[in-house]
Amino acid sequence: MRSIKIPWIALLLQGIPEQTAVVVLAFVIARIPLKWNKILLIGITLAIISYIVRLFPMLFGVHLFLLIILLFIALTWLGRGDLSLSLLASLLSFLALVIFEFVCLSLLMPVFGVTPETLFNNLVIRIAIGEPQTILLLLFAFLLNRFMQKRGEKE
Repeated sequence: MRSIKIPWIALLLQGIPEQTAVVVLAFVIARIPLKWNKILLIGITLAIISYIVRLFPMLFGVHLFLLIILLFIALTWLGRGDLSLSLLASLLSFLALVIFEFVCLSLLMPVFGVTPETLFNNLVIRIAIGEPQTILLLLFAFLLNRFMQKRGEKE
C-alpha cells in the first residue's frame, strides 16, 4: 500500500474532466435531465475526493468504490433519481470509464511508443494519453442521450 501523489495540474486537466464525463453518463443512464451546474458540482467534488483519497496509503482501487457510492448518493439526492436506476447508472458509468481507459491505453501506448513507466513519470504524456478516453466517454454519453430521447419520442 502506498499513496499516489498526483500533481494539481493533473487534477485540473484530467481528473475533473474525467469525473465530469462519468457524471454526464450517469445522468443519462439514470434518465436525469442534464443540469450542468449539478453535473459540474458533482464532477469536481468526485475528482477532489478521489485526489484526497489517493494521498492516503490504501489498497489500489479503494477510491473507485468510494466514488461509486458517492455518485449513487449524488444521483439520488441532487439528481432526484430513482434508487435502483441511480445505482445501476453509478456502476455502469464507472465500468464504462474502466473500459474506455483500457481500450485507449491499450491502443495509444503502443502507437506512440509509451511505456507504463513513461506514462507514470511524464505528466504531459499522461494527460495527453488520458484525454481521449474522457472525450470518448462524453461522446458516448451524448450519443446515448440522443438515442434515448429519440426512442422516447417514438413511444
